[in-house]
Amino acid sequence: MLNLSVVLEDSARERPDRTAVVFGEVRMPYSLVDILANQVANLLASRGIGKGDKVALACPNLPYFPFVYFGILKAGATVVPLNVLLQQREIAYHLRDSEAKALFCFEGGPELPLGARGHAAFREAVPEGDPHAADFFLLPATAFATDSPIEGAQSLWSALDGQPSEFETVATAPDDTAVILYTSGTTGQPKGAELSHQNMLMNAIVSDEMFEVTGNDVYLATLPLFHSFGQTVIMNAGFRRRATLVLMPRFEPAGALALMRDEGVTLFAGVPTMYWAMLTSIHADGAEVPVTLRTAAAGGASLPVEVLKDFERTFSVPVLEGYGLSETSPVASFNQPGRPAKPGTIGTPVWGVEMKLVDTDWTTIEGEGPGEIAIRGHNVMKGYYNRPDATAEVMSDGWFRTGDIATRDADGYYSIIDRAKDLIIRGGFNVYPRELEEVLMTHEAVSLAAVVGVAHESHGEEIKAYVIRKAGAALTEEALIDWCKENMAAYKYPRLVEFRESFPMTASGKILKRELR
Repeated sequence: MLNLSVVLEDSARERPDRTAVVFGEVRMPYSLVDILANQVANLLASRGIGKGDKVALACPNLPYFPFVYFGILKAGATVVPLNVLLQQREIAYHLRDSEAKALFCFEGGPELPLGARGHAAFREAVPEGDPHAADFFLLPATAFATDSPIEGAQSLWSALDGQPSEFETVATAPDDTAVILYTSGTTGQPKGAELSHQNMLMNAIVSDEMFEVTGNDVYLATLPLFHSFGQTVIMNAGFRRRATLVLMPRFEPAGALALMRDEGVTLFAGVPTMYWAMLTSIHADGAEVPVTLRTAAAGGASLPVEVLKDFERTFSVPVLEGYGLSETSPVASFNQPGRPAKPGTIGTPVWGVEMKLVDTDWTTIEGEGPGEIAIRGHNVMKGYYNRPDATAEVMSDGWFRTGDIATRDADGYYSIIDRAKDLIIRGGFNVYPRELEEVLMTHEAVSLAAVVGVAHESHGEEIKAYVIRKAGAALTEEALIDWCKENMAAYKYPRLVEFRESFPMTASGKILKRELR
């Protein structure tokens, strides 16, 4: 037997009184999180939901998320975490595609009416007459509210009333599916990556063992827990370590810095835009720098080297960059302890994982590259749920091809050049946006940059830079284009520049380039 819920159960048994979750004034010890997870498992079992069934969870970083997540796993079922920004039509698609039998959904509020959207989507995907039509559970915005503001939806607390606090975790095999994580769907409909208990548990263990142990670790959970990065590196690895998770439902730089100071946060993991936003808050607004931070990890996208250097200067903490995808549980490589960190690289493959560079025909590329990263190891998904053709496109002999183009130095460190699909071909020349973004970030008036290709009659694509200026900067479009002309090859420099106050971003903080194009 192997069940991912062991990361909670072991900690609840060994350190029952240790604070597991902090949210505002709420302090939940490991013993309570485990009891609530047992009640969720008993609830599901009472509804005939168990081994092999799929259960969806739509919830931001609130105390509900961990105990519902582990309750589903204890019941032997598969968790299907949903992005909280999905609209009704999209939620219904995910429910149907995953064949989910139940949905635990946060109520939300006027700005984000997630509960209403989720309930309508559930009624669409699991209509009346279906044996599971009543298995929609509302996670109320008001703590412990037993009444539901949505007609026909039962409050979680009402549903848990009378459920036993003990539950014998269902025996699952290492290869049984623990989680189905949906890809963002930038190319076509989102696909569900099936990740086994072994995939997820091994990745949590490997992630945990890469980071310094302080004895009383406190993790800031601002990465969405429904996303692979936050789920594995923060929640699962944090629970295995018996750390305290400080939950932040929506990232906001000043608030994140305040939580770091007030709660004594020792580990922060984030995407590049989070690092940039916190530094902007410190430099522009004079926010105080937290002093307890010991570990900073970055992933999700390439961290601009200028931001990395600024963070290390400001916080006196090195930023360890890593790399992974939903399909790899997610961590595949990292700048690891015991080896020198190389800023601007994604490090070397983590324990038990192999990486190589391949061309479009799967032929291995030796030496520096560039080539597409392929990955093999304990972290690679079983495949895309119910999509054998899509799985066959990206997997061969246990290797998974990522769609990311990288180079590799003589020491085996990989550096992402760009997503294959973000490559710009201008007049027959290949242009990698990330390279241009790195150069733009060295301009004294540039705070953040995103480069995309836009359609052009004669060149095929033209290069366009979207730029957020530093506070008070008076930089003009013409001046920046002239500067680029002096600092980039003639076929590379952006002919088009547009200044923005902000960029469209995913819930996990990645810049949405498809909305900029």
